[in-house]
Amino acid sequence: MTSDYLTLLSYGADGWGDELLSGLLVTFSLALATLPLGLVLGLALALAKRGSDPALRLSANVYTTLFRGLPELLTLFLVYYGGQNLLNSVSGALGFGNIEISSFLAGMIALGLVFAAYSSEVFLSAFQAIPNGQWEGGRALGLRERRIFRLVVFPQLLRISLPGLSNVWLNLLKDTALVSVVGLADILRQTGVAARVTRESFFFFALACVLYLLLTFVSSIALRQLERWTRRGEMAR
Repeated sequence: MTSDYLTLLSYGADGWGDELLSGLLVTFSLALATLPLGLVLGLALALAKRGSDPALRLSANVYTTLFRGLPELLTLFLVYYGGQNLLNSVSGALGFGNIEISSFLAGMIALGLVFAAYSSEVFLSAFQAIPNGQWEGGRALGLRERRIFRLVVFPQLLRISLPGLSNVWLNLLKDTALVSVVGLADILRQTGVAARVTRESFFFFALACVLYLLLTFVSSIALRQLERWTRRGEMAR
């Protein structure tokens, strides 16, 4: 029996090892590609919520409420199908042909929008934890607002927000499984195909659990090391 399972995990035509490894890489690549989009947009939303412009504050709050309230799967469908139709309508009006949105790109955009909504709240809480004296001290030294943010506030912002962002990142890793419904060959889709073909559903879905837990475990180690690095000054004292 063990040899049969090992055969299923082998590479080549007789096994599914290469497909499972490909799905693992696709899942991790999707999460990694989504991360900068969600972080940059989330930081922009947090800055808008703290800004003096009422319209920007309202827009940022509406965005956060909307994408935190919608199911991630529904957001994915809106981007993949609705975005495809909208893009083709615009390209048709301009005289171009149809433009196809890949499942990877749709997943990256949809998950990035959701990630940004949650990360903005993390950044906003981190901003509130930084004393106003940090800004005042920078101004007393003759620094402009942008330099104060870049040199004084932003390093502290990263250190304070890292634990919250770590949780959002782990949720993002799990949410990548949703993109399998629009055809992306990630872990869940590859194990699902293998389960249907071989009729070894429990084995392959249990293997999918192991692969997701492996990604979570590796991410936790990396995030713990990153958090230790951001607090190196505190440990030195």
